[in-house]
Amino acid sequence: MMTCPHSQSTTNMAAGGSDYWEGLRKQARQLENELDLKLVSFSKLCTSYSSSSRDQRTRDSRSDSGSYQDNILVAMTTELEQLLANLTAVNDKMAEYTNTPGVSSHNAALMHTLQRHRDILQDYTHEFHKTKGNFFSLREREDLLGSVHRDIESYKSSSGVNNRKTELLLKEHEHLRSSDRLIDNAISIAMATKENITFQRGMFKSIQTRVTTLANRFPTINGLIQKINLRKRRDSLILGGVIGVCTILLLLYTFH
Repeated sequence: MMTCPHSQSTTNMAAGGSDYWEGLRKQARQLENELDLKLVSFSKLCTSYSSSSRDQRTRDSRSDSGSYQDNILVAMTTELEQLLANLTAVNDKMAEYTNTPGVSSHNAALMHTLQRHRDILQDYTHEFHKTKGNFFSLREREDLLGSVHRDIESYKSSSGVNNRKTELLLKEHEHLRSSDRLIDNAISIAMATKENITFQRGMFKSIQTRVTTLANRFPTINGLIQKINLRKRRDSLILGGVIGVCTILLLLYTFH
């Protein structure tokens, strides 16, 4: 009798029990740690590319240094995509295990662990695509600026004279680059300000909610204070009456 491969795999997972699950968790944690280190290195390399290689790529986009950095970035991109694919496969195996008959008693804990690993995978995937997209946008912009600069240099070499027009073009190009850097800084400051304002707004909303809650409780507190004041007044009247009676009796006794 032939056995279905999927049924045989399910039987093996059920037979392995917790050892199989722990093996998958170990693989997931190992891949997550490796992804975390690679993403940090990838982000640093992209930042180094944008800061140290900008001028050299502007002068010659086909330089050996630029090509070397491009090769490293392409290799790291491929490696990160492979790690994300491997982590996705491990998460899929963990999800398949949670649906295996015989593990329903621990299904809640397993699903919680699986969801945590899925959230980590989603965060790493988002961070990778964000860094990758920013890098490619930056490289396209630098290539465009480098092309303009090379055209100006080519015109200057072919004309053989350093005339006033060429100088003005070069100065205009430098002004454009400076403006581009200023715009980037302004955008970064605006984003940071927006995040800060959003945080303060959430804080103020929380304070307002607490104040509203206290305000709703004040009528009850006022009623309790009024009752306490009434009781104090009653006790004061009783005590005053007792003192007055005692005083009158003492006077009567004295005069008689």
